[in-house]
Amino acid sequence: MKLLKFLLLIAVLFFSQDIQAQKYFTRTGKIVFSSDAALEKIEAVNQKSTSVIDVESGKMEFAVLIKAFQFEKALMQEHFNENYMESDKYPKAKFKGSIVDMSTVDLTTDGTYPVKVKGNLTIHGVTNEVEVDGTFTVLAGAISASSTFDIAVADYEIDIPKVVRDNIAKIVSIVVEMDYEVFKKKS
Repeated sequence: MKLLKFLLLIAVLFFSQDIQAQKYFTRTGKIVFSSDAALEKIEAVNQKSTSVIDVESGKMEFAVLIKAFQFEKALMQEHFNENYMESDKYPKAKFKGSIVDMSTVDLTTDGTYPVKVKGNLTIHGVTNEVEVDGTFTVLAGAISASSTFDIAVADYEIDIPKVVRDNIAKIVSIVVEMDYEVFKKKS
C-alpha cells in the first residue's frame, strides 16, 4: 500500500511538472494594424503569424512575415511592401520577450487573466523595448491571447514620403489575437 501511495505521489509530481514545463504555439495568429490618418484609414490583416510561449519561464516569441499582410487595395499592399516596409530587405517583424507576471495565469483553469508583456520588438530592422498589456483567456481547455497597443512609425525608421504623409498616421494601432495549442515534439 505504501508503494502504491509513493508511486501515485511520484506520478502527480511528474505530471504537474509536465504542465508547468508546457509550451504552446500557433502558426495562424492574427495581427491587424491600422493607420487612422485625417485623409485615409488604412488597415491590413496578417493571419499567418507564429508564436511560442514557454509556460514555465513565461518567455514568448512572435514572428510575422511582412508580405503576409493583406490590404483592401492591392496598390496599398504594393506600396507598403516596396516603399515603406522594404519587405525584401526586412522580411519579418519579431518580438522576443516574456510575460512579466506569468505566475498569475493558470492555463488549466477557465478564466480571463490580464498580463503585462515586456520584450524587444523588431520592425524594419530596428529593435525597441516595449511593454504592453495583454489578456489570456482559457475556455474549455482552449487558450487564447490578445493585446492592443500603439507604435510610432518613426521609432522603427519607416520613412513616409512627404507626398503621402497626411494619408498615414504617425502612430499605428496593432491588434494581436492568438489561439494557442499544446506544442508536441515530433518523435
